[in-house]
Amino acid sequence: MPDLPHEAPYADGKIITEVADGVGVITFNNPDKRNAMSLEMWEGFGEALTALRDDDSVRVVIMRGAGGKAFVSGADISQFEKNRHNAAASEEYGKRSAAQRALLADYPKPTIACIQGFCLGGGMQVAMLADIRIAAHDSQFGIPAAKLGIAYGFDGLRHLVSLVGPSWARLLMYTGMRIDSTEALRIGLVERVIPDDQLWGETMAIAATISQNAPLAIKAAKITIAEVLKDESARDMTAIKAIGTACMDSADFREGRQAFMDKRKPQFQGK
Repeated sequence: MPDLPHEAPYADGKIITEVADGVGVITFNNPDKRNAMSLEMWEGFGEALTALRDDDSVRVVIMRGAGGKAFVSGADISQFEKNRHNAAASEEYGKRSAAQRALLADYPKPTIACIQGFCLGGGMQVAMLADIRIAAHDSQFGIPAAKLGIAYGFDGLRHLVSLVGPSWARLLMYTGMRIDSTEALRIGLVERVIPDDQLWGETMAIAATISQNAPLAIKAAKITIAEVLKDESARDMTAIKAIGTACMDSADFREGRQAFMDKRKPQFQGK
């Protein structure tokens, strides 16, 4: 995978961000441990997400794993004895990593998980929180919580059920089994499966398309789909109306109409 300019390290270089042409990339860079997530990596991940969120040049964010063997293979089990040895310690660990998951869950920009190799446990949580999942043929997916005696938690299971339905969620959780990319595609866990050597190019092509589209229109879709998934009583219809109005009154909408009439490619500014 080619390096991009403007590289910034977090968590002692175990999380790296790069930005080019409207696309931000976050790389989980702990290949010796198949990109297993330590607490420090979770915290660095949050810093990276915040930096790319606040960078106005970034319109879409890709997450990927370094080394070609894993996206994220789960939590760093070597930290469990210190950080997750009982309920109280595990709750504290959960709180310290929950802020980063919440940041990704409510992220205002489109997110893509580019998955090659193992995507397990906490890695599945990261992937499921992304808007779109694109996987290489060699990918493997699973949640081994039952093999470790861990409860996976409400949010992780809510996302799993929303993607694959309750029956597949039960089969995956009760057995701790791993499935390949073909099965993951069939059950709706991922959206696309790409040959390994084409994965990065295809992912960047999708990201480039998103980055060239109207940011406010994408934001409207993201907000509205999130509200669709909520219980009717909890939906914020005012937010949907507000973003719809912002789109229709935007300079980008005028630019889109004009570009269509002029038979040229629109240049969207996100306002």
